[in-house]
Amino acid sequence: MNYTWDFAILAKYSHLFWVGLGWTMAYTLGTILLGTIIGLVVGIVRLGRPVVIDWLLIAYIELFRCTPLLVQIIWFYYAFPVVIGVNIPAHVAAVTVLSLYGGAFYAEIIRGSIESVPRGQWDAARALGLRPWRMMRLVILPQALKPMLAPYVNQSVTQLKNTSLVSVIAVPDLVYNATLINADTYRPLEVYTIIAIIYFAILFPATLVGRRFERGMSYDKA
Repeated sequence: MNYTWDFAILAKYSHLFWVGLGWTMAYTLGTILLGTIIGLVVGIVRLGRPVVIDWLLIAYIELFRCTPLLVQIIWFYYAFPVVIGVNIPAHVAAVTVLSLYGGAFYAEIIRGSIESVPRGQWDAARALGLRPWRMMRLVILPQALKPMLAPYVNQSVTQLKNTSLVSVIAVPDLVYNATLINADTYRPLEVYTIIAIIYFAILFPATLVGRRFERGMSYDKA
């Protein structure tokens, strides 16, 4: 292959890389926060197991966990407006779907971590006369944090990778801006190599943090 690499040509597009990175991080942090809130509410409500509500929450979780995120984004942006008769802005569709998708996974992480707390701790809290919400906040959740951290970090890393999919609905994230730069320069090797490097520079340290938490849990069990 006779190809001459030329990254210098991309210098004048550096602002688009920075803008795209900014939007990517904003969508990541925002949907992690919203997804965590959704997951916390769903995970805790499922512990009470009221039959009808539990089935509805299970349906929500399985729907988002068992269908491709790309399909969810496309359906919510293009098909759902046909159902409700209202156009949905791209950024609203992106935030909504990413938050609900992440919330489905966070819900199971939170529920499983809470259920891993020994029953003796629940009984001790009840013996102290704590109301359910105070028992959860003061006794159960603090103990559930440790087993929760590793899968939570790993899912958050996945959430960052998932933001690249919102480019299909023209959300100006890192990948979408890269397509604009490539359309103007016809230098896909350089453009997408830079994108890959940027993602790696962010994701690799986060992955190491997740592995450290996993090792910490393994040592505690040993």
